[in-house]
Amino acid sequence: MFDILMGIPEMKALWDDLTRRKKEGSLSGDEQELFKKLGKSIRFLSADPRHRGLQTHEIDDLTRRYGQKVFQSYVGQGKHAWRMYWVYGPGRKQITIIGLEPHPEDSKSGAYQRVSLSDLPKR
Repeated sequence: MFDILMGIPEMKALWDDLTRRKKEGSLSGDEQELFKKLGKSIRFLSADPRHRGLQTHEIDDLTRRYGQKVFQSYVGQGKHAWRMYWVYGPGRKQITIIGLEPHPEDSKSGAYQRVSLSDLPKR
């Protein structure tokens, strides 16, 4: 099992906001769908980063830009499909989610240059 961390500040702020508004019952339908699918993907990622349902693979363009291996995993498919970007670390048995983008962003020219990535939390 891996501990899952949210990159800062963007991913942590997004997750904290979704979690808070889920408890309040104020998520829109699309936000509820994202929360559900992201939660499921996080559970898969924690148990096995290579889980079949995640279809995880390294993104060379982001690896070069970020300075360490950056992986992309699926968050749902179809109409409400997203792509989650993550790295191993900062500690042992830790994974940090550093980005979340709607799909099919990766099929567009220069798409990975537009992906916004979060920083790693301090150890």
